[in-house]
Amino acid sequence: MSYRLDQRLAVEFIGMFVFVFAVGMATEAANHAGAALAPIAIGSVLMVMVFAGGYVSGGHYNPAVSTAVLVRGRIKANEYVAYVVTQFVAAVLAGLLVNGIGGNQAVGATASTGKMIVVEFLFTFALAYVVLNVATAKGTEGNSFYGLAIGFTVLVGAVSVGWISGGAFNPAIALGATVFGAFPWSHIWIYLLADFAGGAVAAGAFLYVQGTREVLGPTPPSGQTEHT
Repeated sequence: MSYRLDQRLAVEFIGMFVFVFAVGMATEAANHAGAALAPIAIGSVLMVMVFAGGYVSGGHYNPAVSTAVLVRGRIKANEYVAYVVTQFVAAVLAGLLVNGIGGNQAVGATASTGKMIVVEFLFTFALAYVVLNVATAKGTEGNSFYGLAIGFTVLVGAVSVGWISGGAFNPAIALGATVFGAFPWSHIWIYLLADFAGGAVAAGAFLYVQGTREVLGPTPPSGQTEHT
């Protein structure tokens, strides 16, 4: 079944909004229920939203993932722009709602700029690489585990290096977190640079590994082979 672009954008908006809202509220809740629960909630909400909307929009919910899918050749340029704009708008609106409900959060302590760039790049690379391999490769076509793989990648990243960079691995999450006060505005460029670069490099690695195993054709009808 094929879905129109506006239908896919609606799914991306809903998923991105819920994702950012959950990140903000889980971070706030960690102050009361224990910091260990926040990464579990964040990874889980991404997992369920991917399962819920992946068959319609591809379930990107991340401009870096959309960038990887563009470089991989599974989304058109005009669709890419629409996806990224929708993701950023949803992130800002969700961030404002977090402010209204949870209150302005204190800006968290982060490591040096260099360390932040490295860990954000590496785990955004890992996330986009996992997405491309479990959701766009012919060898894993039609699988039912892609949501688990994607969600757990975010969970691992949040637990491993969240204390260094805040664990965004997603330009829209970084923007939303900045809006609700978890990240300082002076750091937004770090997330944009590292996360978009991680997505693009992941696509390059995927294409290199696959080589001639796959013939890249036109964008497949959404809901058939693209579940990113």
